[in-house]
Amino acid sequence: MDMTEAETGIEYQHPLMAAYWKQLNSGFPRVKEVFEDTMAEALAVLSREGLSAYLDAASFLGRMGRGDEPILAFLEEWPSVSKALGEEALAPVMKAIHAMHKSPNGKAIAPFIQTLAPVARRQHSLEQLERYLDIAMDLMARTTGSIHGHHTTFPSPGLPEFYQQAPFLFGQLPMQGVRNWVEYGIRNYRTHPERQTEYFSLKSADARAVLQRERHGVLFADVERKLDLYLRGLWQEAEQLVPYSTAFDALRKPIPYYDKLGMRVPDVFDSVNGVPGIDRYRAVLAHMVGHRRWTTQVIADNYSPLQRLGVEFFEDCRIETLLCREYPGLRAIFLVLHPHPGEDDCDPETESCLRHRLTMLSRALLDENHGYANPHILEFARRFHETMAQGESNTREIADLALAFSARTRLQSDQFARVYFDNTVIDYRDDNRHMWQYIEDSDDEDYFDDPDKKLKKEAEAQSLPPRHYPEWDYNSQTYRPDWVSLYEHLHPKGNAADIDRLLEKHGALAKRLKRMLDLLKPQDKVRIRYQEEGSELDLDVAIRSLIDFMGGAMPDPRINMSHRTSGRSIAVSLLLDLSESLNENVAGSGQTVLELSQEAVSLLAWAIEHLGDPFAIGGFQSNTRHDVRYLHIKGYREHWGDEVKARLAAMQAGWSTRMGAAMRHAAHYLEGQKADKKLLLVLTDGQPADVDVADEKLLIEDARRAVRELDQQGIFTFCINLDPRADEYVSDIFGRQYTVIDNIQRLPEKLPALFMALTK
Repeated sequence: MDMTEAETGIEYQHPLMAAYWKQLNSGFPRVKEVFEDTMAEALAVLSREGLSAYLDAASFLGRMGRGDEPILAFLEEWPSVSKALGEEALAPVMKAIHAMHKSPNGKAIAPFIQTLAPVARRQHSLEQLERYLDIAMDLMARTTGSIHGHHTTFPSPGLPEFYQQAPFLFGQLPMQGVRNWVEYGIRNYRTHPERQTEYFSLKSADARAVLQRERHGVLFADVERKLDLYLRGLWQEAEQLVPYSTAFDALRKPIPYYDKLGMRVPDVFDSVNGVPGIDRYRAVLAHMVGHRRWTTQVIADNYSPLQRLGVEFFEDCRIETLLCREYPGLRAIFLVLHPHPGEDDCDPETESCLRHRLTMLSRALLDENHGYANPHILEFARRFHETMAQGESNTREIADLALAFSARTRLQSDQFARVYFDNTVIDYRDDNRHMWQYIEDSDDEDYFDDPDKKLKKEAEAQSLPPRHYPEWDYNSQTYRPDWVSLYEHLHPKGNAADIDRLLEKHGALAKRLKRMLDLLKPQDKVRIRYQEEGSELDLDVAIRSLIDFMGGAMPDPRINMSHRTSGRSIAVSLLLDLSESLNENVAGSGQTVLELSQEAVSLLAWAIEHLGDPFAIGGFQSNTRHDVRYLHIKGYREHWGDEVKARLAAMQAGWSTRMGAAMRHAAHYLEGQKADKKLLLVLTDGQPADVDVADEKLLIEDARRAVRELDQQGIFTFCINLDPRADEYVSDIFGRQYTVIDNIQRLPEKLPALFMALTK
């Protein structure tokens, strides 16, 4: 549907926006409604060339004759896909769309594009996305055709269902697992359209059974966040982690490596010899971090291929020795994963034993109980340890030692084409491509020796990887998978004395609250005896221990005791709306809504601490679905002290209110608390809204859905709303679980009293 600017009735004052609209050349009314918002997001992500290709692709989708769904989905989804995989991903995606358009499978284009962003975030690399497209195109080719001898061409029944389930499948399976699952469906139901549809929509029993069968090991997608925190916490590294599939290279399995684009690791790791998959990931990342810290490049042209292999083995052992000095527990993991070949496993008369020999040496360098008797291995293990005893050594020294070993142990059969590989693969080590510099490439930029390339943006280093949450679309009555990206941060600190002054200001109120709190406080305390650490000395046990000590016997160190209350089991999460509207002044008070909220939260935190209930405080604000911020102000295990007060004093308001995602995230932590009653208090001054959502009802319905989800998890949600017009929408979200405080100046008094009424 081609329409001119005059025909659509759109006149853009900005000439650039008018040019973009002209290039898109679409007459769909719904496209017109979202165009400016989608372009704002695209302009922030895409280059000039990428933007032009984006509009050309969208224009093609609008002219296909498939309605406005494909173009709408593409305009919304592509910036996220491009951000995850790069602009070069457009070519294979459009190739797949063209293939579906030319076949009877045009109806599958919309679900394909709609789920492309969550699938892309699971893939992390263009190569992985291409594997996904290969699987989909194979499914289309093999299930499009005729049934039971009929010559009528019909579309693939399973293809649209497969696209709709793809985000879930890649959350459960590695790439090869998805391929196997699809292959089973094709093989068994290619000529049965109804059963094929049931299978690929995961409604049949065998679809779920095959899914369970293929789900093995630890998926990278499940532990990506943990691994990122592991890098940051233990190694002070913040690097992009990119998974690859090991399923498609039968002749030469890919192995871990790192380059300018990030650290490459397998998309799944099985347990090996009792080492769980996540520890295998940790070993791989630790080894690569060691190289980044301590390995310097050497000129590859000075060494033969066999010499380079020896240098790599020695350098790997040097790095692992240094890693074990910093974290000794790594040695046990390395030794379990490192092969231990026998001395007589390889026959030098018939095959090359170089890898076998180097693997034995590598084992001997790491394991003093290696059990080898080869004199060369014993000699060079001794020389290696003597070199390392002098300090960190360096790559050049270790390379010289490796050359000496190669010269001493060289055999004519090392040149044989037949190489002994059994029990020689050390799969937690990377491929060492970073070690070598080639003279012909020496003019190229290389980040390895350039410290500027290693510098990370401060915001990236301090923030955690995003969590992706679904969002409820009331129009389609379905969840949009992985729709919201939520970033959590530890709130910056201010001046704790500011909060102390607020508490002094409400001293009279605090005294009244204390009398009420003393009545609520559980009195039925239970002693917990025989504790090495506790709040009081257990006199009976202490005397017995003293008698034992005086008599020469080993005394019992558990001479303390502590107490717990058995009459109150409540965990509380206080979620604060920190949107821009909190900066508005409250009439007649001379204060902003934010300042009054600080006073109220300070009193509430003091009250809950007095009761002894575990509680957390978090704030949230949003700037489109791609940037929801969750700020940790107090954790469940933190006490109400200067650290927490300093964060509370620094609270600032800004942006919008995407409430559903924030509630789901707060519930993620609250669900892990051991308590009989779990309470989520939401303090807000307005309805859910965000700059990328035109339909006011959309985020209200999503927040309502989030409340229902939390209720199913056993979490009681209650809203304290400061908006005088809240009655128009708050009951739609929270039912009867809310209160509206019209006189905001009374918030410091009302909030603690309300909490006590809810929890008494």
